[in-house]
Amino acid sequence: MLNGGITGRVALSWLIAGVLLVLSGLVNAADIQSVRLWRAPDNTRLVFDLSGPADHSLFTLSNPERLVIDITGASFSADVSGLPLSDTPLTGVRSAPRDKTDLRVVLDLSRQVNPKSFALPPNQQYGHRLVIDLYDHEEPRETISAPARPSASPLPQTPSRGGSLGGERKILIAVDAGHGGEDPGALGPGGVREKEVVLAISRELKKLMDAEPGFEAVLVRTGDYFIPLRKRTDIARKHGADLFVSVHADAFTRASAFGASVFALSDSGATSETARLLADRENRSDLIGGVGGVNLGNRDQVLASVLLDLSMTATLSASLDVGQQVLSAVGGITPLHKRRVEQAGFMVLKSPDIPSILVETGFISNPGEARKLVTSSHQQALARAMHTGIRDYFHRNPPPGTRIAAMKSNGQLQAQRPREYQVVRGDTLSLIATRFDVSLSNLRQSNGLGNDQIRVGQILKVPAGSMLVKNEP
Repeated sequence: MLNGGITGRVALSWLIAGVLLVLSGLVNAADIQSVRLWRAPDNTRLVFDLSGPADHSLFTLSNPERLVIDITGASFSADVSGLPLSDTPLTGVRSAPRDKTDLRVVLDLSRQVNPKSFALPPNQQYGHRLVIDLYDHEEPRETISAPARPSASPLPQTPSRGGSLGGERKILIAVDAGHGGEDPGALGPGGVREKEVVLAISRELKKLMDAEPGFEAVLVRTGDYFIPLRKRTDIARKHGADLFVSVHADAFTRASAFGASVFALSDSGATSETARLLADRENRSDLIGGVGGVNLGNRDQVLASVLLDLSMTATLSASLDVGQQVLSAVGGITPLHKRRVEQAGFMVLKSPDIPSILVETGFISNPGEARKLVTSSHQQALARAMHTGIRDYFHRNPPPGTRIAAMKSNGQLQAQRPREYQVVRGDTLSLIATRFDVSLSNLRQSNGLGNDQIRVGQILKVPAGSMLVKNEP
């Protein structure tokens, strides 16, 4: 019995020691292996890549300015000597053990900031992360030079379908390159990253819109940094945008999926957003049309609901129309995933006062499309197609008070030149004629066709003056 008791106690002590050893390993499991940094127009984002999850807390100190981050059960093995600190409030990053098992990280700052932090779980590219956002106190640079927009209507400005009195202001297009910074978007073969592809396309589109008489464009994201979804539309609104275009590259589990798409907001998404805006009293004072439109803050609930419904309905209709124009133009240079504008509840499409579309430029998960998407020639072709669709739409539907509206009312807009369309699988000559709102005989004559037979890849001329793309039945 004695020997058995001793043996049992020894076994128990070894068990306890083992458990303590395991727990000790868990406590110290989170090692900061690398640190990444991005500068955005109004904030600096610092990302700590961790080997495991860890709790944290932070506080600020003044004279001099510092941000202190305490991380439970962590160690620091990252090299921070090469961090791009210029044009950021950061002047240095240092660390030291605290309370034996914990870690203290100190961010030395050149000025006061408003810090926010959160943890992110692993994804297909990164493991556990701790994100520290350092927000500037001054006005974000994205919005300092925002052009003023006149208020001329009791509802937010949406493209007018009738004759319009013209002015001198340019039509402004907000071009939103999806993802960015910590969020790479979809990943393609060979490390192709969506955030880089769509920023390149967006920059090309901005160049084209700026060069088009009567138009200008602003990039919502000008570099490799992350912007929250709702803030993207806020940036567009502060600039007084007439159209919001979000540029993306699709991905799917099957590598065979292919083709470009254009999305507008779904009816259910519009309904839910209207309800959210009406319930959010803080936002009602900013809506609708944050640059001089209707203020819902002083309206009763019924009137506010009517005004918001009218605005959302008009905006959604305009979004579908311009989306169809863009889809047709894009379909002339690359295969389409669907030959009509799709609708979904994407967050960036939910502005009640800005027509908004999301363009999926192709499937980055498809090896063939990924190879094209990284080439400057295909990026430029996609930008040209989007530019053409946007320009043609606003030439027919210029917002009041714009230079394009003045040119249209004075008969100064040039007649539309003949266009080309590349036949894709599933097309028929009759379907193409219907989509472009031209007669079948006129389409045959313009292309010297003796019958209705066409082939995939064939280039067809679309007669000048036609109204590009009706909604398909």
